[in-house]
Amino acid sequence: MATIHHGGQKYELQPGESVLDGLLRNGVAAAHACKSGSCGSCMMRVLEGELPSSSQPGLKDSWKAQGYFLPCVCVPNGDLTACEVGSDARVPARVTSVDYLSADVLRVGLRCEAPFEFQAGQYLTVISQKGLARSYSIASLPDESSIELHVRLIPNGRMSGWLSKGSPLGAQVQLQGPSGECFYVPGRSEQAMLLVGTGTGLAPLYGIVREALRSGHSGDIHLVHGALRPAGLYLRAELAALAAAYPKLSYTPVVLNGEGESGVVTGSIDAVVAEKFSSLAGWRGFVCGDPGIVRSLKKKLFLAGMPMRDIYSDAFLPSA
Repeated sequence: MATIHHGGQKYELQPGESVLDGLLRNGVAAAHACKSGSCGSCMMRVLEGELPSSSQPGLKDSWKAQGYFLPCVCVPNGDLTACEVGSDARVPARVTSVDYLSADVLRVGLRCEAPFEFQAGQYLTVISQKGLARSYSIASLPDESSIELHVRLIPNGRMSGWLSKGSPLGAQVQLQGPSGECFYVPGRSEQAMLLVGTGTGLAPLYGIVREALRSGHSGDIHLVHGALRPAGLYLRAELAALAAAYPKLSYTPVVLNGEGESGVVTGSIDAVVAEKFSSLAGWRGFVCGDPGIVRSLKKKLFLAGMPMRDIYSDAFLPSA
């Protein structure tokens, strides 16, 4: 039975139990969100002991070399001594703005107090002063004055509730990351691109589209954003104006339940994409949003001829 040494205390893990579950079971207030190894919000650093190879999924090579790991997927074979991450993995920032993009989506602005390098479309983890951690995709470009996040309001959501009702302007948070491979890479500028997202899956795609246009991408760019109802299609005016300014860019809003509103396609987004883009050989794709929709879309893009190596995706997982 493995023992975890953390914060000057030791905790015995049950057979097959992860480090995170063991700490939480013993009342340790460890930061976490998805508990599935996707968001990175629970990251810790090992000081002594051997990590199983499966405990560092998606982490940067530099972090792996320093012993960082994800305790939510770490089921150790022996004793470990672990601590919280250091300042080399987190950057202080302040909340500078909060406004509504729709009835259930907030736009949150953050200003970093130290350099924070990222690619448009990657995601980061926001950690409040009380240790609450949630991961969000970055909608802004690297050289803009603040980092823009799109936060969906979740009933009884602790982080979204704090941001919407807790008067957080000026509050200090910690940023961890960035993470994710869903970002625009210059090169092959003539390659057609398809970007599909549901809900706040638009956030990374909004950054990727603008980065591609700024980089002089000459191939066609197709952006498809889906929501349950027309009210969920936020940033419509901005995206329509962007498409009008760049002939290579097309924007298609899709709703699952609609009244035939002008300019909006009604139907499931994966079916709409399959019908609209039947041949995708040689294209590049970006897919973000609900995990089930992301899986379905990746399959449909691949079956339409898009190479799997050219399909980049991030599924948005709720906190556990």
